[in-house]
Amino acid sequence: MANIEKFEDIEAWQKARELTREIYRITNHGAFSKDFGLRDQIRRAAVSVMSDIAEGFGRGGNKELVQFLSMAKGSASEVQAQLYVALDANYITKDQFRQLYDLAQSTGKLVGGFIRYLQTSELKGVKFS
Repeated sequence: MANIEKFEDIEAWQKARELTREIYRITNHGAFSKDFGLRDQIRRAAVSVMSDIAEGFGRGGNKELVQFLSMAKGSASEVQAQLYVALDANYITKDQFRQLYDLAQSTGKLVGGFIRYLQTSELKGVKFS
């Protein structure tokens, strides 16, 4: 695994940023932009993925990082669930749903892979700078 000096170096964070950017883009248009409850909730969930990765890294320890990564993974799944609501309400097309769902899924998989790496690596208990 590459040397990680800052949270921006984490591939899962980079993917979460992409997910957040796409969620904001899609929720800025049409009826989706006017459903303030769903729009704000899906945005918060996407932002939470990025934020939890960054916060966990900033806490400085492997154990806390894994805890925050677990929350980030859950938030990626939350985005997926909310995408079903958007699809069922006809706020997004099936193609948009699939693209965003797959992006959220790949983000969650990256987070999960990072968790597994941290739990099994020699980095157990290591403090990050």
